[in-house]
Amino acid sequence: MVNFSLEGKIALVTGASYGIGFAIATAFAQAGATIVFNDIKQELVDKGLAAYKEKGIHAYGYVCDVTNEAAVNAFIAQVEKEVGVIDILVNNAGIIKRIPMCEMTAEQFRQVVDVDLNAPFIVSKAVIPSMIKKGHGKIINICSMMSELGRETVSAYAAAKGGLKMLTRNIASEYGEFNIQCNGIGPGYIATPQTAPLRERQADGSRHPFDAFIVAKTPAARWGTPEDLMGPAVFLASDASNFVNGHVLYVDGGILAYIGKQPK
Repeated sequence: MVNFSLEGKIALVTGASYGIGFAIATAFAQAGATIVFNDIKQELVDKGLAAYKEKGIHAYGYVCDVTNEAAVNAFIAQVEKEVGVIDILVNNAGIIKRIPMCEMTAEQFRQVVDVDLNAPFIVSKAVIPSMIKKGHGKIINICSMMSELGRETVSAYAAAKGGLKMLTRNIASEYGEFNIQCNGIGPGYIATPQTAPLRERQADGSRHPFDAFIVAKTPAARWGTPEDLMGPAVFLASDASNFVNGHVLYVDGGILAYIGKQPK
């Protein structure tokens, strides 16, 4: 029988106070896992704890800046002491700055790379030794369609997510022999509070131009939802994916497979 159960597993989802991380952590809890999450401010951790409680989930929330290696090492040690050894890591925390490349400062570029690429390196490095000792582990990196495609104004994000795809493959290559699987999920355009302004109807009732563009480019003809990521995440976190390693699973409604409609 295929085993999708996460009973007895401890899952850390970074930046999972809301949005995609929250949906993934909720799916893990429903599959039986104990949930640990962090965020950069106590206020966000408190909001996350309240949201999990509302869903009947007992989660462990911590304040930690995932770009700070010393802070991450202390955080992981605290989790191991207070909750247990992490079986599943989801590197979800991320930022995007939509700025044309020639208007973007090197400092802004570095900040995006620091959160979206350096942090997954730092957190993965902190949990892998205990995974090796335990004899198994699952690492899921939240990649992006921008791991494959370019687009105006997201040079730093695309560079970081492209790098994250290759970090995923390298972790799989380096630690696969220890029964550690590292895979990625590449979300398409997901309907979240952050993207809500892009989906608001115009005064004449028509779609927002970006909304119309995305729907036209997606064979599924809709935006994804955080719930669309729940099944793929549980698959990659469970024993059902024990021979899947170094793969990025794109959950994009078919965008990457589609050249688009011919203009009329």
